Amino acid sequence: MAKSRTELMVDRLRDLQGGTPDIEASAVVSVDGLIMASHLPTGFDEDRVSAMAAAMLSLGERIASELGRGILDQVYIKGDNGFVILMSVGEEAVLVALIRESARLGLIFLDMRRAADDLEKLV
Repeated sequence: MAKSRTELMVDRLRDLQGGTPDIEASAVVSVDGLIMASHLPTGFDEDRVSAMAAAMLSLGERIASELGRGILDQVYIKGDNGFVILMSVGEEAVLVALIRESARLGLIFLDMRRAADDLEKLV
C-alpha cells in the first residue's frame, strides 16, 4: 500500500532528525498556520507550534520586504536553551526545527535545506 503525502513528509522529518541529532523536533507548517506534518516530542502542542511559526514567517517576510532584503529564506531565533529555525519549503510551507544550543549551525542549515528541497516535492 502506498504511503500518503503526510506519511512521506513525516518520514523525511524522521530522517532529518535521525541524521542530525542536534535537531530535537521538526514540523512542516503551511503558510496559513496549519500543521502539515510533524515529528514533535510529547508535550508539544502542534497547533501552537504551527500558529507561532506562521506568525514568525509572516513577520519575517514583511521585514525582509520592507527593508529591501528580498525574498525571505530563513528565520533564526536564539534562546538560552537553543535555536528555532524556520526555513521556506517552496511558497506554500515552512520547515520548523528546534535545535540544541551546542549545534553546529552550518551543518544544520545544510541538512535543513536538503530536507526542505525534498519536502517541497511533497507539499
